[in-house]
Amino acid sequence: PLDRQYYNYIYVDAMYIKVREYHRVVSKAVYIALGVNSQDRREILGFRVANSESKETWIEFFESLKSRGLQPPKLVISDAHEGLKAAITKSFLNTSWQRCTVHFLRNIIDVFPKKDSKEAKTHLKEIFKAPTLDISRMLKDEFIAKYEDDKRYTKAIETLDAGYEDAIQFYAEDPDTHTHIKTTNVLERINSEIRRREAVIRIFPNEESAFRLIGSVLMDCEERMDTGGKKFIYRTKS
Repeated sequence: PLDRQYYNYIYVDAMYIKVREYHRVVSKAVYIALGVNSQDRREILGFRVANSESKETWIEFFESLKSRGLQPPKLVISDAHEGLKAAITKSFLNTSWQRCTVHFLRNIIDVFPKKDSKEAKTHLKEIFKAPTLDISRMLKDEFIAKYEDDKRYTKAIETLDAGYEDAIQFYAEDPDTHTHIKTTNVLERINSEIRRREAVIRIFPNEESAFRLIGSVLMDCEERMDTGGKKFIYRTKS
């Protein structure tokens, strides 16, 4: 049951695995959701193995969580997969979406000029490290003003401008949370643990075996996280 706690923040992501099916090797998507509850501790909320990653399958995953009592969180943190974004909007009313800043920065830097862009990269990263939203906006405007006349940065500026608002939703939360809620890093580390165990198998003999192993890894991860009274987010007392 997920109705015994309120989850302020939920991280979601999909990874891909290989499974044997009817004498073929096929790719399947693994959906994972991790929540931060009202005590600022992490919990694995659920996972699912599906045939593809799409709006419809994300909605089905979210509906399965809601059927267990999950309430709309304050913030859902994820990458910018179009189907996932649409599913979040449809499934969680009055919930903000935080675009993972690590993925977003990577998208922008990928269209930077290959040479002489070190200073621009540093400036770009500072936009999302700023202590306040006002400073972040100021740094963004300065970045655009500095590079808008350089055609090599046209695509980067367009990408930044288009995705900026979705990537700065974390500023609406307590400053003590910002480092934790602006990226999906916490879930990426769990994915890496699954990959480490998966590497031994390489190809799962069937979907059931994938479900059992991934479920076991996630249970192990949850048992190790935030133990002994520890918290994922420590808030400074006023």
